[in-house]
Amino acid sequence: MRVKDVKKVVLAYSGGLDTSVILKWLQSTYQCEVVTFTADLGQGEELEPARKKAEMFGIKEIFIEDLRETFVRDFDFPMFRANALYEGQYLLGTSIARPLIAQRQIEIAEAVGADAVSHGATGKGNDQVRFELAYYALKPDVKVIAPWREWDLTSRTKLLEFAETHQIPITKDKRGEAPFSVDANLLHSSSEGKVVEDPAIEADEMVYQRTLSPEDAPDRATVISIDFEKGDPTHIDGVKMSPATLLTRLNELGRANGIGRLDLVENRFVGMKSRGIYETPGGTILYVAHRSIESITLDREVGHLKDSLMPKYAELIYNGFWFAPERRMLQAAIDESQKSVSGRVRLKLYKGNCTCIGRESPNSLHSMKVVTFEEDQGAYDQFDAQGFIKLNALRLRLGAQVGRKGGAL
Repeated sequence: MRVKDVKKVVLAYSGGLDTSVILKWLQSTYQCEVVTFTADLGQGEELEPARKKAEMFGIKEIFIEDLRETFVRDFDFPMFRANALYEGQYLLGTSIARPLIAQRQIEIAEAVGADAVSHGATGKGNDQVRFELAYYALKPDVKVIAPWREWDLTSRTKLLEFAETHQIPITKDKRGEAPFSVDANLLHSSSEGKVVEDPAIEADEMVYQRTLSPEDAPDRATVISIDFEKGDPTHIDGVKMSPATLLTRLNELGRANGIGRLDLVENRFVGMKSRGIYETPGGTILYVAHRSIESITLDREVGHLKDSLMPKYAELIYNGFWFAPERRMLQAAIDESQKSVSGRVRLKLYKGNCTCIGRESPNSLHSMKVVTFEEDQGAYDQFDAQGFIKLNALRLRLGAQVGRKGGAL
């Protein structure tokens, strides 16, 4: 259903073929003023061409913003405090970027007096849900224009024809069928569609954007240390770094050692399964390091409870509920658990593997005095285990007795 009476719209604009066509389509279809917003989340592309393209369309209000530090500090790091993995594998690199883009769109819309926002997500994917849930959570009365659900440009050929009719510049490689689509930011890159759609066929090496093949990685291990303060990484090899700088360095180390590749068939929120190739080199290292420092600083029951909450937390992010009250509630609990998660982790990086080889913390709950196999000088009375075992065995013994009498267990 087409939105009515739009006066001014803020478009999430990359400068690529799809969003350039959307920009012109918005102008032609809605006869409204368009404001473009381009976010630098560390995707590794030059963004000034987006400004020039927007100017070519006569856009007067153009926003191009470097959000890398905000992205890592306020979105990635809180997520890593939870050790979030969707369906046990995916580190949520695309999912976590969408709420930040949506948040800035709404903030810009408020600043420039726009009554609508627009995005370039298709009607089959998760991103339409993530963008729009965030929009409505932040500005309930905002009008949302989703061109892929409205227009009749239903194929790449029709997009190209529209672009040529309206004299929209097209890079040469866009005139043919792209072998796959790529979404990238500082946390990861994902490749989907075309040559990677069939989950039975191994992805060609050309699909991988951010990592060396583990087979081609150095034959010598790289050893690094990461320092944490209250659950967030602060130093690599003793050097203090800003959040984005730290993740960039971890990406370099992960890339060189073939770390962070994932070939995944996932369940999209909209109901279908899709195959994607994900690369999260720095994030994979950070995940291993964070779990390692937690292993000596978290109370057992706190850690187990936190692990039980993680699948729900990850699902909320994947499905687009970053700004939902239940995600905020879980975040508060997770952040409370991180107050003692400080210390240093040493890691060995080698041919696609990231292994913890040491961890230390002033808040460590690991006691050499208690756990030792040598004489513990009374720190632990092994005889106490007898009563502990008998109490825990009571229900098992009662059940077994009933079973021998022919009753139901």
